[in-house]
Amino acid sequence: MTRSEKQDPDIAGQLEAAATAQERFQIMYTVLRDRISMLDYPPGTQLSEEVLAGEFGISRSPLRKALQILEADGLVLSQQGVGTLVTDVDLDELAQVYQLRMELNELTGTLAPCKADDTLKTLFSRMRARADTLRATPHRQAFARLNIDFFHAFQLLTDNLPLRDVSEKLFYRTCRIWLTLIPDRDLAAEVSIFSDEIHAIADAVTVDDVGAAAHIRRAHLSMGFKRLTEMQQAECLLAD
Repeated sequence: MTRSEKQDPDIAGQLEAAATAQERFQIMYTVLRDRISMLDYPPGTQLSEEVLAGEFGISRSPLRKALQILEADGLVLSQQGVGTLVTDVDLDELAQVYQLRMELNELTGTLAPCKADDTLKTLFSRMRARADTLRATPHRQAFARLNIDFFHAFQLLTDNLPLRDVSEKLFYRTCRIWLTLIPDRDLAAEVSIFSDEIHAIADAVTVDDVGAAAHIRRAHLSMGFKRLTEMQQAECLLAD
């Protein structure tokens, strides 16, 4: 049993309590996507429909739908005679995805930006507190979890639903790279940089400047991609 399976709430109970088939699908899809993104299912892991159906307390048919969407997202690959495998992540292949993410993040400040009300300000204040906790005690899995949660918080700064949808697909294509490439020696430094980003964006939200938040996010994404590229090059040199 993986770390996520131990910490996940009663997924079977959630599915049983879900009011609609769409709600059940969303629960399954989100749980599997998170496990892949947190490397609880590392690249190359074979996902057994039988095991997952047993864990979730469902038949294989609705599970297959979730796996099909994950395959369309590029997170798993179905191979005849082999089964469903978690895909690998390659920064070179995802370079253009990162470039598009940079532009989409900036559009958050121009396409139906939200007014930063008290609810949003409170949410980002909590993100800032979590960033401070992580900075004090850097932890790889906590870093990955905060990265995912902060992305979803940032999504709330625009009411443009197509922008949100595309941004989400692209985020989950790339977010595993951080867990894959960050060496242990650089984790504290990366946590500090990410914490600074969260603080700066939370400050912008506090004064209701979504445009500034979007520019900050784009700049940090660009710098992050550059650091990831350097990490990948260093890893290749060590391998040689």
